Amino acid sequence: MKWSDFSKLIKLRLTFLVVFSASISFLIGSKVNGDINWFNWGKLIVGGFLVTAAANCFNEIIEKDLDKLMKRTMDRPIPSGHMTTGQALVLGLFMGIAGTYLLGSLNIDTGLLSVFSIVLYAFVYTPLKRKSPIAVFVGAIPGALPPLIGYVAAHERIDAIALILFGIQFVWQFPHFWAIAWVLDDDYKLAGFRLLPSGKRNLTSAIVTFIFTLLLVPVSLLPTWYHFGGYYVGAVSLVFSLAFLYLAYKLLSTLEIGSAKKLMYGSFLYLPVVQLMFLFDFIGKVK
Repeated sequence: MKWSDFSKLIKLRLTFLVVFSASISFLIGSKVNGDINWFNWGKLIVGGFLVTAAANCFNEIIEKDLDKLMKRTMDRPIPSGHMTTGQALVLGLFMGIAGTYLLGSLNIDTGLLSVFSIVLYAFVYTPLKRKSPIAVFVGAIPGALPPLIGYVAAHERIDAIALILFGIQFVWQFPHFWAIAWVLDDDYKLAGFRLLPSGKRNLTSAIVTFIFTLLLVPVSLLPTWYHFGGYYVGAVSLVFSLAFLYLAYKLLSTLEIGSAKKLMYGSFLYLPVVQLMFLFDFIGKVK
């Protein structure tokens, strides 16, 4: 098996973003405790990578026949014939079991959350994608669990900070994913996916996307509002949230694919910047 096939099977870029979010939240949870266990941080990264890779692997097994229909996915290892479904299943099971074991060794809540994330993403969200746009709401839950898992792995408690970390990534999921769905709508329709709010590239979908991007502005300020972060994280979050909102407004005003692409790229930048600022500012405050 080639590395390129494996990276496509586990959706490497998506997996990296998930592990990044979890690792940042682990460091925040560690600072709440007063120290950082770097060995456990490493276990979280490896375990989180394996669990996320497994969920993506199961997703591709379930959608193998649909992936053949879309230009962006027809070169994935299963539909392209580079890997059998059985091989992918063995890999997915191995990664899922190994990753869950590593995360569960940190504490039981982390292990249970990781199993819940795999089940919800692969076996609930995935089949819903062809049935209703509600799939995006369902998918936003496992999509926002990585920071919660990372925090609980370090702090072993779901407190206000954990819920804020979850909330920011949860709300961010909607403009992020709808921007992608807008860009790829023609391809998605080949597989019967209904992911835009109205099912179409129209004003209704753009309005809903704008509303959720607007909601992200106050949500991103919660760390400062509750005094977990200082004014630095508040200022940066506000600036990036307003810039993100402007991109959503441009989509609303133009309804063009080019505007959706800018919103999509903006979402890739927005989340890591806000999470890193929360980490740096939080560490500064607890000192």
